Parts: sequence; C-alpha cells; structure tokens
Amino acid sequence: MSEQYSPGLAGVIAGKSTIGLVNGTDGILLYRGYPVEELAEHCTFEEVAHLLLVGHLPTQAELTAFDAELKARRVLPAGLIEILRNLPTTTHPMAALQVGTAALSGFFPALDAGDKKGNWEGTLRLTASLPTIVAAFHRIRQGKPVVAPDTSLGLAADFLSMLNGEKPDAKSSRLFDVCLVLHAEHGFNASTFTGRVVGSSLADIFASMAAAVGSLSGPLHGGANEEVLTQLNTISSAAEAPAWLDHMIETKQKIMGLGHRVYKVKDPRADILQRMASDLFSSHGSTPLYDIAHAIEDHAKVKLGPKGIWPNVDFYSGLVYQKLGLTVDLFTPIFAIARIAGWSAHWLEQMQDNRIFRPDCIYSGPHGVKVTPLDERG
Repeated sequence: MSEQYSPGLAGVIAGKSTIGLVNGTDGILLYRGYPVEELAEHCTFEEVAHLLLVGHLPTQAELTAFDAELKARRVLPAGLIEILRNLPTTTHPMAALQVGTAALSGFFPALDAGDKKGNWEGTLRLTASLPTIVAAFHRIRQGKPVVAPDTSLGLAADFLSMLNGEKPDAKSSRLFDVCLVLHAEHGFNASTFTGRVVGSSLADIFASMAAAVGSLSGPLHGGANEEVLTQLNTISSAAEAPAWLDHMIETKQKIMGLGHRVYKVKDPRADILQRMASDLFSSHGSTPLYDIAHAIEDHAKVKLGPKGIWPNVDFYSGLVYQKLGLTVDLFTPIFAIARIAGWSAHWLEQMQDNRIFRPDCIYSGPHGVKVTPLDERG
C-alpha cells in the first residue's frame, strides 16, 4: 500500500471515462468530444442528454423517439406526490429532491444493477422525473396546486411552466435550456464520483442518484450558486466591490463563485452564462447585482487572475436564474435536473466494467490501547 496521501483525492486517477473532459489549464470542457460552447449554441438539452447517455448526437428520428420516451415519463405517481405533500413546507428543495429520487425506486423498481433494460428505464425515469419533482414540491410548499406536465413543451420550457403555472416566453425557455446544457456534465466531480462509488457496490440507479443529489447539495459543490447571491447581496454597490474584494482577500475569506478545483483560467461555462446574462438583462431589465458581479470580476482579474483564480459557472448562473424569477433555493435543484444526464451516463459506464471502490487510508490513531474494565473507567 502506498503511503502517499492526497487530501480530497487531488490528482488521483480514480477511473477512465469516455464521457467528459475537463481541461482546467486551457479552459476546455468537452462532452464526448464536443466543446460545450458548440453544444450550448446548437443543441437542446434533450440532444445533449442523448449524447451523454447513448454516446452520440441523435438523428432527427432518434431525437423524436428519445423525446417521446422522456415525455411519457414526466408524470409522477400519485403516491410520490403524496410523499412530497407530507414533507414540512420548510424542507429545502434539495432534501425534497433527494427524497423523491430515492422514492422513485419504490414505484419503478430496478433493483438489479445487472439488468440493462431496467437500468435504461431507470435512467429515462430519472431524467424525466426530476424536473417534475422539483416543480411539484415548490408548488406544494407555496400552497398552490401541482401543475401537470405539458408534453407539447420541451423539458426546459415544461419545467418553467410547471413551476410558475404559465408557459414561459421563447427567450426564457431557450436561455434555461442552455443553462441545463452547461450543467449536464463535468467529469469526476464530487457528485458524479459519489454516484459512481455508490453504484460500484451494485446499488441500483435510484439509490446511486439519490446519493449524488446529496453530494451536490453541499455549499462547496452545487450549493455554491446560492452562496454567490448571498455574498453579492452584502455589497451595496458596484463602486464598493473592489474594496469588498480586497477585504475578503486580506482576511482570507472564501469568495463564492471565484476559483475552481480544476480550472486555472475562466470557466468556459461562466463566459457563456455572462453573455446570456447580459443579453437577458438588456431585454428584461438589469439588476444591480450584475453590475456588482461584473465589478468584482474586473478587480479579481488583477488581484487573483495571476494566481489562477477566475469566475466559475456558479458566479453568473444564480443571477440568470434570479432574473427568470426562480427562488434562490431552487438553484441547486436545477443543477441536479441538468446533471442527472451526466450522473446517469457515468453510472451506466461504471456498470460496464465495474469494480467496487475500496481505497485505503493512512491510520493516524493510537496503537495497543488496553481496555479498562467498565467499573474502573472515568
């Protein structure tokens, strides 16, 4: 056994994959070889989900069939809706999503991880159902009736429709669809790795994806986009942003949305989201928070850029979601709605040549401690 220890498994090669490439040095993100910028510009989320899950971009016939399979699975079982109704209205939507994801296995069992047909059914069910779970719980906690899926709409537009009770405009639908594309896959990140680790025990896909949801919920992962807005709201104006950033650097406090475990240049997804945010604000009205964020980025280029610290995908995504009328605590569940495609693709890949993950650790505790009889302790 090697005695070399790498905190957080940094630099440790834990597997091989044909799904996603993250090149943090050059700011490159590929989904099965395709640059994320091209996919965001030319493809829908359904096309990208097909690419990740099946292995290639679909033909029109393949897309029509795949889309029909997803639409047929958007409706949740009545029993699952009842489970969501029984959760306290104060439950965080990520907790509700984790409950709903795990509960799906009770309604659509796929308990044998070696059953390829069952695994594919589970993949379709999860990809189709997660948006409905998030929207349904949001309506329930607001005391509003649950809105049924509308199969005339694409997945992105239907989610916004189920959430708000009205069809979104074309621009908002397309913008949200691009957001889903940008969040669909990102290599061996914490939540994807969690899903693969759980799956390596041959736990079914529902259990594995529920674990991935739990991993994503943390503020150092998917929850970061919520924290970005929380920090931006503590700054009164763009003029004060440079001084705020200087203070955060001097006091060595974490600046949410800046820096990434892998990227040493600006996250390519952040570039796309920034352009989208600018376009959205020009048509729907700007927000002071965007001006503050932009001022922080400009100052950070000078102060932190030479150190390889740049905006990541979370820096602008929350601003876009907020402008679309989404509440802050929905940001991370939306991340999961997109990432379920990447998670599932990795889980299916894990099943192809599986070996249970069982790393070693360096024991640093005592040795040879003698047991004191109970009546002599303390």
